[in-house]
Amino acid sequence: MVVTNTSEVSASVESDYDRATELKAFDESKAGVKGLVDSGVTKVPRIFIRPPEDLDNPTDPNKPQLNIPVIDLKGFDTDPIQRKEIIDKVGDASEACGFFQVINHGIPDSIMEEMKNGVRRFYEQDNEVKKRLYTRHHEKLGV
Repeated sequence: MVVTNTSEVSASVESDYDRATELKAFDESKAGVKGLVDSGVTKVPRIFIRPPEDLDNPTDPNKPQLNIPVIDLKGFDTDPIQRKEIIDKVGDASEACGFFQVINHGIPDSIMEEMKNGVRRFYEQDNEVKKRLYTRHHEKLGV
């Protein structure tokens, strides 16, 4: 079963739902989220949806919540006070949102574009190539 928003989660909890089995099947496919999209999945699978009671700060699923923090690195390498403020902003954004956008980082647009193109090239490879690199286990990564 697939749900389209968290308000449907309560109704979707069934005694026959086995998240561990579904997650294991997803991992064993080694195709990742792109594999789901390529297979025609149009709704978010339940393994990616946590019930509201599991969330630290549940939100209204009908209210847009998109607010990506922007971190401006201007002055990071020249002003110690600015550096401290930027570090604090990175910590706050990481804790509150888990990700953020960085501007004025000094990396040329051409390099940024080539990086994005490289990522696209990787994900557009045959699944057999990607499967050799797929892992969810940190010990395999040396982390």
